[in-house]
Amino acid sequence: MLEIVEKTLLTAIGAASMTQKKAEEVVNELKERFNLTEEEGRRLKEKVKTAAIERRDQLQQEATREVRGAAERMGLVTKTDLTALEDRIAALEQSSCKQDA
Repeated sequence: MLEIVEKTLLTAIGAASMTQKKAEEVVNELKERFNLTEEEGRRLKEKVKTAAIERRDQLQQEATREVRGAAERMGLVTKTDLTALEDRIAALEQSSCKQDA
């Protein structure tokens, strides 16, 4: 019974969009509705929390990939590229100053 409740909860609520407070409210409601013990409720709450964290991390990785891809398609320079260019310019300026002296 608990497995069915867990699967239903995780599927139905979309763990990524749920705040911790809302998750606790839903778990408490399910605990009452299905007569779950405190321990079962605590485990269910922990599973929801873990699923939400995992989904948040997945979304963050996907967003990062999309932003990098968009920046590349637009021809934007990365911070690494800019730093490399700044280093090259500084080296050329030093080289130029030594030749002038």
